[in-house]
Amino acid sequence: MKKSLLIPVTLLMLIVTGSFAQNKRVAVVSFYVSKQIDVSDFGAAAKEAAITLSDDPNFNLTPLLIGYHDQFFNSYAKNFPFDLIAEGDVINTDAYKTFVPEGNESDANAKYVTPYTGYKILTTWNENDNIKHLLAIFSQYDGLMKVDISFRMLKYGFNNMGVVKMMATTTISLHNKDGKRVFAITENGKSKSVNPMVAGIPVMTTDKVLPMCQSAMDELMKALDKDLPKLIKKTDAKL
Repeated sequence: MKKSLLIPVTLLMLIVTGSFAQNKRVAVVSFYVSKQIDVSDFGAAAKEAAITLSDDPNFNLTPLLIGYHDQFFNSYAKNFPFDLIAEGDVINTDAYKTFVPEGNESDANAKYVTPYTGYKILTTWNENDNIKHLLAIFSQYDGLMKVDISFRMLKYGFNNMGVVKMMATTTISLHNKDGKRVFAITENGKSKSVNPMVAGIPVMTTDKVLPMCQSAMDELMKALDKDLPKLIKKTDAKL
């Protein structure tokens, strides 16, 4: 009687062990927000104003980054068909801490990027080479993920008349062990709040722009709550 009971239990243990063994593991290696507001819909004066805003220490997007980061790991991560490695196991790795991404010194916008505490900044400059270096550091995992946030100002109106809204965009990209991109999910959120233009130029002061960024992030996170499961299903998420 005891023998007949042992067989199902053993089989059950094998099944459970096998199911855990099949779980893929992915390390998030970059998580940041850009302070450089995209004002490409406007002229040179707006671009200069955007640079001045980026240099303003009061234009602090860190609270927005923290809120998104926490939501990402506590909620959004559950939608992926793989496990995300604990952050401490990534950012506290000695080889990762000493790793210096290539190309940031040539990227004029890199100085306006704010990483979440402990993370490296991986911009599009030399991205493939940097991914290869990180894959060598984290060869025990099945893939690497990068998450970033950016903002763009949108014009609503004609000529020099109208208002502006802010659009927040996040890109979640995944590379497999061979360094090939498996997917890049992009989602947007537009601010409910608006600001005026003066002579066709948006008002680019911290007190005007920061609340719009917050509003846009709120809408972006609502969109991800709704759309991320569907977006993941549409991608070839095989590692």
